[in-house]
Amino acid sequence: MTTARRAAPAGVEQVVARMRALGASLPPGDGVAVFNRVYLSVTEELVRRLAAGAFGDPPAAAELGGRFAGRYLRAVEGGLDGRAVPACWRPLLLLRGHPGVRPVQFALAGINAHVGHDLALSVVDTCVALACEPASLEADFDRVGELLTAVEERVREELMPGPDLLDLADPLTHLAGSWSLERARDAAWAASRVLWSLRGLPEVYEEFTEKLDAGAGLVGRFLLTPLGR
Repeated sequence: MTTARRAAPAGVEQVVARMRALGASLPPGDGVAVFNRVYLSVTEELVRRLAAGAFGDPPAAAELGGRFAGRYLRAVEGGLDGRAVPACWRPLLLLRGHPGVRPVQFALAGINAHVGHDLALSVVDTCVALACEPASLEADFDRVGELLTAVEERVREELMPGPDLLDLADPLTHLAGSWSLERARDAAWAASRVLWSLRGLPEVYEEFTEKLDAGAGLVGRFLLTPLGR
């Protein structure tokens, strides 16, 4: 039996359009442009899977995907306009033109900022908007995470140097191998549950959010260590 195709919600389509416009406005080698290409492919695949009915609760998955992408776009568009941005995005915006940072580093630093900070907050935003508990989003959270993992694997394959240039002593091998998307996803889910439990304690909630942001920013600075050409 053929699965009925559903149109993706307008919110997801809108963030795809904004990502395409952002990419067109930046030089291809710009660090933000590198990550934007990666994330655009994730969001386009999300649109396809939403249309194919691949999620248990498509409206909730679309809400999460749209809010997740929206946090990235607000941060980066604001940073490019000279406005203050979350700490997690500052390293990428600061070093996006550095000649000693490799493309795979830009991509991983963007994924780290987005998953390490934005994802947990997006789960909470979605739960508030839909008046639901995080547990009701867990299955589709995992499906979105699987999509991110597949793209991360492709990033490593496409942006890492070939085997003739890469060995265990290469600093890039060590750097790229020191960060795990799977662990970052697990931490984001745990953080979302903590944040949800703290929503009635504004001061503690804000403090936890700031620490989450600072921690992701610290990891981002590490991932963007200039290594030369």
